[in-house]
Amino acid sequence: MPDRPNIVILYADDMGYGDLGVQNKKSKIPTPNLDKLAAEGMRFTNAHSSSGICTPSRYALLTGRYHWRKFHGIVDSWDASVFDKAEMTLPEMLQQNDYRTACVGKWHLGWDWAAIRKAGAESVTVNNKKTWEPDAFDWTRPIPDGPTAHGFDYYYGDDVPNFPPYAWLENDRVVDAPTVMLTVTEKTLEGNWEARPGPARKDWDFYDVMPANTKKAVEWIKEQKQNSPGRVRPFFLYFAFTSPHAPIVPTKEWQGKSGAGAYGDFMMQSDWSAGQVLEALKENGFAENTIVIFTSDNGPEHYAFDRVRNFEHYSMGPLRGVKRDVWDGGHRIPFVVKWPGLVKPGTVSDGLISQIDIMATLADFLKIKLPGEAAEDSFSQLQLLRGKASSARPSMVHNTYDKYAIQKDNWVYIDAKDGEHSKMPDWFRTREKYPADNAFGVLLYNLNKDVSQRENLLSRYPAKAKALREELNKIRRVN
Repeated sequence: MPDRPNIVILYADDMGYGDLGVQNKKSKIPTPNLDKLAAEGMRFTNAHSSSGICTPSRYALLTGRYHWRKFHGIVDSWDASVFDKAEMTLPEMLQQNDYRTACVGKWHLGWDWAAIRKAGAESVTVNNKKTWEPDAFDWTRPIPDGPTAHGFDYYYGDDVPNFPPYAWLENDRVVDAPTVMLTVTEKTLEGNWEARPGPARKDWDFYDVMPANTKKAVEWIKEQKQNSPGRVRPFFLYFAFTSPHAPIVPTKEWQGKSGAGAYGDFMMQSDWSAGQVLEALKENGFAENTIVIFTSDNGPEHYAFDRVRNFEHYSMGPLRGVKRDVWDGGHRIPFVVKWPGLVKPGTVSDGLISQIDIMATLADFLKIKLPGEAAEDSFSQLQLLRGKASSARPSMVHNTYDKYAIQKDNWVYIDAKDGEHSKMPDWFRTREKYPADNAFGVLLYNLNKDVSQRENLLSRYPAKAKALREELNKIRRVN
């Protein structure tokens, strides 16, 4: 492994802990490429995203900073960037150290759309959503404050799969101007389209989004062989999948392939996309000098409950909760690291690790001194990855919206009466024997004995709850 290895992050969207085949013995969704990646690297069983929703987790991964220090919710359609100009990002850190950097796929961290909006343009309301019509924008102009303004040399993608504009963006421009309004409301193969109304390129095809992004990621890897005259610079590729997020749109060749319905098929296609990138690294001679990290932004969408009833597949695995929850099912996610020469193949770790730790870990390995408060919540996990020490992280704060939790030494304290945002159906609660509503104002669990978070131990260990609450407040810097 060279001193400056290439780095690839494969970031799935709404993939649950139990959707990784090697992690779920009863899975109805084959994931052979990701299982192989796990066999070649280290798989983490106690890894977490910063939030149970999209934008906050992406911000935290790319800054090494808890999202809740700045904001809680997602970037909605037409919202501005969540980044400050002075805020160092992971790609900026690498870019400043001679890495070529690229982002392909989902951004969902905001742009300055107002900069290309025509003077006098007025918003419209469609399906109870505020949006804009295609002629409200000058699509020939560059769109400021996107990926290339925050450390990426190159960007290609569709920003957000179910948000307008429905068009391809390359660097800071729209490739083909949207000319029609998209107002999809009908059912798709599973769940809903969940597509916000707004401008779209004519004949926009949701089914083509992941295949096109995958093709672009593979092409960009191939280009790195001749990316600089006389030498090959190391590269960083952040491939942010739009799958298996809704709309659930597996292409025809994947439909019916899994045992878990259309979502399972889409998950299999996502595994194929990961495999295409891994194969491209191998074919172009990069496999042995590239760190590959695979993970997901948060837990599975609430459709996961019906997937249990219809197919006996648990996308959340043994965990309680789904996307948006502060239960573990909302933020404990698949996490695999292949690092030739540093990580022993086929290892499994239960060490506490966060996506926030990626930035400090890479900085440590590359001997990069981070300025000021950059990556302030990130811990270097090099020794954990080497298998020589336990986690460098003493605790971890979980947050979605207005609810907080803290994990330390396999104890979890939830500073709320429940960890729920996505309502658990009554039939699922009965089937899985989850208790009725909490009689206390807060919750305490021992994950060593109760990974499904069924038994609230608050009344038995009040001192433990008090100590965790005090540590939570200290990290949050509140009294």
